[in-house]
Amino acid sequence: MPDAEPGETKRAAFLAFDGADAAETGWRSALPSAIQSLGPGTRPFEVMRRTVVGTYNDGFIHAGNLAYLSMLAIFPFFILGAAVFELIGGRDKAAEMIGAIMMSMPPTVTRVIEPVAMNVVEAREGWLLWLGAGIALWTVSSLIETIRDILRRAYGTKPSRAFWKYRLLSAGLILAAVVLLMVSLFAQVAIGAAQQIIDASLPQLTELMGTLRISRIVPALGLGLSLYLLFYTLTPSDYRARRYPKWPGAAFTAVWWLGVTTALPVILRQFFAYDLTYGSLAGIMVALFFFWLVGLGLVIGANLNAALAEPEEASDISQENAG
Repeated sequence: MPDAEPGETKRAAFLAFDGADAAETGWRSALPSAIQSLGPGTRPFEVMRRTVVGTYNDGFIHAGNLAYLSMLAIFPFFILGAAVFELIGGRDKAAEMIGAIMMSMPPTVTRVIEPVAMNVVEAREGWLLWLGAGIALWTVSSLIETIRDILRRAYGTKPSRAFWKYRLLSAGLILAAVVLLMVSLFAQVAIGAAQQIIDASLPQLTELMGTLRISRIVPALGLGLSLYLLFYTLTPSDYRARRYPKWPGAAFTAVWWLGVTTALPVILRQFFAYDLTYGSLAGIMVALFFFWLVGLGLVIGANLNAALAEPEEASDISQENAG
């Protein structure tokens, strides 16, 4: 068979290259539009990049600070809650308050904190309880101010009010959290009473009983609502408008919190032996590690909200320049 002419060889090579280029173009066009919309330069990519960079720069430091302050403030918070319950004549509900908060923590952390919290609450009565509540309000407000500073750094803003005004706002937020917790506890009591009545008088309504058991997720919903109110209240005033979303950060933090609560016991049991390293302090270290992880999730949520607000701010500036 005779060899092909040079011109025919070049033409065949060109057609082969053109066919390969067309195939590549077709392959690229066949990519899902959702994948193409996540590349560099797109808004989802920039939001993710901004969130990761902000968390990397400040997240680990703030998470450690939050872990320390959480461990420092949790017992004063219980004292404050006991004082508020005594004010309405329900001091016996303080133990239920502690139990409700412990539900949001891993069993390892609960075993460390719950007995001490019970002793701390029961050891104070009368004026000693109210003195402890006053000190507790100041201590817990330090934790709130740390979260405010995290959000301020995420959005790149500076304080706009006096120190004592921020402290008063933090104190009001803490008291609101105690009231929300009280409402959650009373809702649980009402649900439990309804279950007992239905079980005793109308046992055939098992489906309704199942619905009421599902209603036990009220504490989890309370956690999500509390985080949303926390983000909304502590977000810098310039970014508190409706066009700057607050719910993504709160939702991420709530899911992160519940995920850590579920996964941490399994991880500690399978991969770590804290007892060999910390001995009798192992429980305290696990509690600090839990609070550190929760704090990291809160920092990620704050930077996520700030990243979502950034394109909106850039759009506003460009519209002002165009005008």
